[in-house]
Amino acid sequence: MNREKLVIIPTYNELENIHDISKAVMELDGKFELLIIDDNSPDGTAAEVKKLQKEFPDRIHLIQRTGKLGLGTAYIEGFHYALVNGYQYVFEMDADFSHNPADLVRLYKACAEDGYDLAIGSRYITGVNVVNWPMGRVLMSFFASKYVQFITGMPIKDATAGFKCYTRKVLESIRLDRIKFIGYAFQIEMKFTTWKLGFKIKEVPIIFTDRTKGTSKMNTHIFKEAVWGVIYMKFLSFFKTYKVNQTV
Repeated sequence: MNREKLVIIPTYNELENIHDISKAVMELDGKFELLIIDDNSPDGTAAEVKKLQKEFPDRIHLIQRTGKLGLGTAYIEGFHYALVNGYQYVFEMDADFSHNPADLVRLYKACAEDGYDLAIGSRYITGVNVVNWPMGRVLMSFFASKYVQFITGMPIKDATAGFKCYTRKVLESIRLDRIKFIGYAFQIEMKFTTWKLGFKIKEVPIIFTDRTKGTSKMNTHIFKEAVWGVIYMKFLSFFKTYKVNQTV
């Protein structure tokens, strides 16, 4: 089987969304595959994924973890799975339909056809494209990205975005075991490392829609990690050498 495109979705209590989001990805053109990484959801998310695997045995994959271990560690585990199994394009996406599955095709084309190494589904590249968020959260997210830009120097308008496509060579070039953060700041650190390694990055405009089912995982601890973590990450970068195909 030609394993080309893998979409990684970490889950914790996403029973209300996991069936519909999985089916939406399966229905896309291009034979996308799914890897669900479930952190021992008590609501039965993993059991629902196992039902879906009977319908799509070669395209839906499941990793069950023992507890709520953090977003970053879930994605790192997913990246290792993708590399070991030969996937060329690896996507990050939320389970709650805040990311439109149809936009996976646009992210893929940015990498596979336009030659970019990382494609980011960006809420802020063409203004503020967020639906159903309270104004306070919109402002917090928008200015968080501005803050990250200011501290790091990254030319990325949506620095905290979690909807992305990595090419295999990016993930092979990053020492994944040295990524420090596990929450909100994980998304920033991965972009920062990709940028420092000199890879080509494209922001693809999307419309972000707040979840209508389930519960948001955002909390003040995650936000604080991002605020202070960015300064720490930038400080450490002064003592690192970034070069493709070498560890960082």
